[in-house]
Amino acid sequence: MATTQDWIEELRSISVLELAERIRALEEEFGVSATAVAAAAPAAGGGDGGAPAEEASSTVDVVVTAAGDKKIQVIRVVRAATGLGLREAKALVDEAPRAIREGIERDEAEKLKAELEEAGASVELK
Repeated sequence: MATTQDWIEELRSISVLELAERIRALEEEFGVSATAVAAAAPAAGGGDGGAPAEEASSTVDVVVTAAGDKKIQVIRVVRAATGLGLREAKALVDEAPRAIREGIERDEAEKLKAELEEAGASVELK
């Protein structure tokens, strides 16, 4: 079995997109979330059977369907919203339609949608 240091070294060698995919896979496998602490508090209360349905309806995915004419401005907004590097943010925008943020609160998603649309992107909330 690999040591923690070996595992960290392996993670350093992969792209941020690959890391994000691995994080999503771990979240699905173990039923956990790697979201920010402020966003994790509401998710932590969903232990009973009825709460997950409410949470699912109050959270949405922000999907860029097209970058539009001002691709550079869209990439800047994506970088600010996701914390990705330039290359990874550009890859997300180039691969449209693609989810930029998943499972975020509707208010935050509306703000991000407005920022992306102002930058010139076509955006959907799913």
